[in-house]
Amino acid sequence: MKTTSSQSVLLATTEVSLPRQPQRTKSPVSNGIVGMLIFMVTEAMFFAALISAYMVIRAGLDEWPPWGQPRLPVETTAFNTLLLLASGLLMAYSRALLQKNKILEGRQWLGISILLGTFFLISQGNEWVQLINFGLTVSSSVYGGLFYLIIGAHGFHVIGALTVLIFAWNRLGASRNPITPEGLFPLQIFWYFVVCVWPVLYVLVYLT
Repeated sequence: MKTTSSQSVLLATTEVSLPRQPQRTKSPVSNGIVGMLIFMVTEAMFFAALISAYMVIRAGLDEWPPWGQPRLPVETTAFNTLLLLASGLLMAYSRALLQKNKILEGRQWLGISILLGTFFLISQGNEWVQLINFGLTVSSSVYGGLFYLIIGAHGFHVIGALTVLIFAWNRLGASRNPITPEGLFPLQIFWYFVVCVWPVLYVLVYLT
């Protein structure tokens, strides 16, 4: 009788199922992307404030641009705009290659995208030098002050984005501590933002 009861206890205990541990699911969006999106929202509000101030001040003046101030180089900046848009497209193409694990090709197109962005920055800097020589400075008029404030703010964003992208380009495919395509993606999102803001500023400041 004791043997039978002990066997029944063993059989009963083997049928007891242990509670399953909850499985950890991977977040569909990384923390880097979430952080970058929050940062972009604040930057969009920053540029919206600059644009609003520009439009309010401009609406209060009878003549715009003011008499005696040099006109902006619309054609040259249009070419620079195309360079920046091409840089954004090549950045997206590089992203597509990296997602397919084509690290070498993706890194190559990423470098070309960075070069186009650098050409845009250098060309805009040369434009500033010429405008200053023609008399358009921060203190020359409200027109000059707003121009350098808005376009300069975008220029600082271009410098910052290019700096981190060059750093990421050097680490992409490196033998030690390489950056992954997913780790690179938040920085690419920042570049998309910089590229998309510029046509709005170009139409507002240069064409209207």
